[in-house]
Amino acid sequence: MQYIGLIHKDVGSEYGVSFPDFPGCITAGATLEEARIMAQEALSLHIDGLIEDGETLPAASSLDEILAKPDNAGSIAVLAVAPARSSKVVRVNITMPEDTLAKIDAFAREHGLTRSGLLTRAAQRVLEEI
Repeated sequence: MQYIGLIHKDVGSEYGVSFPDFPGCITAGATLEEARIMAQEALSLHIDGLIEDGETLPAASSLDEILAKPDNAGSIAVLAVAPARSSKVVRVNITMPEDTLAKIDAFAREHGLTRSGLLTRAAQRVLEEI
């Protein structure tokens, strides 16, 4: 399934990306290309969180529906693909130092990610390097 992300930029800011079908799913990038890449990652991580919480994914809105809203005027639309899920998402219990967890949470917030999404992404990168 594909969802529409909206790229917007104010003078003196980075390129921001939001997903009308997923309120609260936002990200940014210093360049248009970085914003597009971050949009795909943000959508994937947001969907991971929804699935982990047992929520259903919304139906994708059409471009006409999204652009008909006045707040979306002047935005650039980009398609992001919802990731295919080959396995069930499971909840785990891990132990780590409190200060490390605080740093993880702060980094995740600053980058529009969830804790679970950030840890999953980091683990996937390590596993790809092995």
